[in-house]
Amino acid sequence: QVQLVESGGGLVQAGGSLRLSCVASGLTFNIGTMGWFRQAPGKEREFVTSITRSGRNTDYGDSVKGRFTISRDNAEITMFLQMNSLKPEDTAVYYCAARALRTASTAGLVYRWWGQGTQVTVSE
Repeated sequence: QVQLVESGGGLVQAGGSLRLSCVASGLTFNIGTMGWFRQAPGKEREFVTSITRSGRNTDYGDSVKGRFTISRDNAEITMFLQMNSLKPEDTAVYYCAARALRTASTAGLVYRWWGQGTQVTVSE
């Protein structure tokens, strides 16, 4: 089993920045691609970004391109999401996810392990 724990969420004003972290534990050798998803109240879960195990391939949702940056530290089994130029529409619960396969994917259904989520709130 793999456990994922997110941290770094909070309240920030529009235009500000936050950095989310996701620490993995357990059978971490199983982890391939990792990603971030988010879900705002009353909305469906949305793909934010993903990164392959090697770190060479990343994908971003259109709404966050140019503002968010994903990275990972395989030695520490930690993934990061640097969020800049935050907008009120970025307000959501952000979830860390991981899958065993090492290929990239934007589909939430293919991710096997999920964290509990961390709230990000961006005020006007």
